[in-house]
Amino acid sequence: MQTLHASKCGLSTAQLPSSILDVIDSLTKAGYEAYIVGGGVRDLMLGLAPKDFDAVTNATPSQIKEVFGRRCRIIGRRFELAHVYSGRELIEVATFRAPPKKAVTSAAGMILRDNNWGSIEEDFARRDFSINAMYYQPRKGIVLDFCNAIDDIKTKTLRLLGDPKLRFEEDPVRMLRTLRFAAKLNFKIDPAILDVFTPEATLLLRDVSPHRLYDESQKLFTMGHLNRVLPMLIEFGIWKQLFADIPPHIDAFIERAAKNTDQRIQIGKTINPAFFYAVLLWKPFLERCDFYMHKGVVAAEARAQAGLDVLKRQATRTIIPRFAETFIREVWEMQTRLLNPKPQQIEALSGHARFRAGFDFMLLREKSGDQTTNGMGQWWDAYQLMSLDEKERVIAQYNRQRTKSRRKVAVTEDVVETKPQQIEPLVKETESRSRRSRKAASANERRTEQNASIALDNGIAADHPILKRKRVKRDLNTVVFGPIQ
Repeated sequence: MQTLHASKCGLSTAQLPSSILDVIDSLTKAGYEAYIVGGGVRDLMLGLAPKDFDAVTNATPSQIKEVFGRRCRIIGRRFELAHVYSGRELIEVATFRAPPKKAVTSAAGMILRDNNWGSIEEDFARRDFSINAMYYQPRKGIVLDFCNAIDDIKTKTLRLLGDPKLRFEEDPVRMLRTLRFAAKLNFKIDPAILDVFTPEATLLLRDVSPHRLYDESQKLFTMGHLNRVLPMLIEFGIWKQLFADIPPHIDAFIERAAKNTDQRIQIGKTINPAFFYAVLLWKPFLERCDFYMHKGVVAAEARAQAGLDVLKRQATRTIIPRFAETFIREVWEMQTRLLNPKPQQIEALSGHARFRAGFDFMLLREKSGDQTTNGMGQWWDAYQLMSLDEKERVIAQYNRQRTKSRRKVAVTEDVVETKPQQIEPLVKETESRSRRSRKAASANERRTEQNASIALDNGIAADHPILKRKRVKRDLNTVVFGPIQ
């Protein structure tokens, strides 16, 4: 172990939020050891802005609860932790852990219970990556480095502590963490890890809870380097373990959505991680829709059932929460509504709760080369920037184009239909000079043609008695309207 000066590592208390200092000071005042550990220390040394800070102490969870009272909540069964609230911030506080006296593991070697308290030296040995195993005491201004991790940071190398094969068996999620850190920090992976990181090793992820895999997938989507990590998921065989029916191929739509997600994170915009799941599952959703449509199911019912099927299938790998599933299905349904909106509903549609997500989804499809959007992505993009008068003119123009296209379709269908062959009568009646008689004759002629058309369509002979029956006007005063028995 080496003790480093915090100032030489580029660390100072001025970089730390008051929340983590409050937790460290409270535990120290109560007579316990307390350090900042993990990604917060690593990111500060790399010149990055940490998302959060974690603390570690020799106090047990129950003792931490005594120090912070109602501000503390103990969570976890496999790995017991304390969540301490400082103002609006949440700090995760862990207890020093020792190797288990009696290993409680699964058949594949995954640790099922890990709540054996120990010393700081024993806790270091339990951590996964060297770059996450530096202990920073801000008030003393020192950093404890047990494994020469400072050199790994300088050489940008991602190294596991201990035997990589054993560490992956203890917790298969470390494979996901390996790729996430390599993509996020742009570190090279240690050759010792690459030797055991095989497609066969990724099968260990089948033993991990689908709920936990969903949480890890969200970290991949929201770290700001999604476009870099996606090819790595395919290369190392992780893709097949995370996604059920999604082919291991990054098409133009997925790539553009990944870049767009990274750009939004870099400029500080919020993102919904479920949106990228909607992108990934879009192709399986369309294939399932076609399956039901070929069976003769109504389009709306086909889309609804296809959405249920795809999400249920994905739940065998990562269980998407119910609220996220609802969001995904609503984004898919908005595609149909935005593609061919009714003119009188355009303004209300632009104020829909899922309009923005549905519009972004359609615009990404269009920019990635999807021709089925018919240019409506650009139309909606321009519509949102218009004044009220311009919107009225655009809606009127859209209505005229919509009516014109419908007429073209109707005319095309009429031309395709075969007209019934008309038989010329053997004896022609002389045309009457009376206007009333001519009008009656033309009405009879039209009725005859109509009856003949109906007869041919229904397979009835032209001389059938039903066609000779005359229409009799009924006195509506004698007709009873309403339900009858």
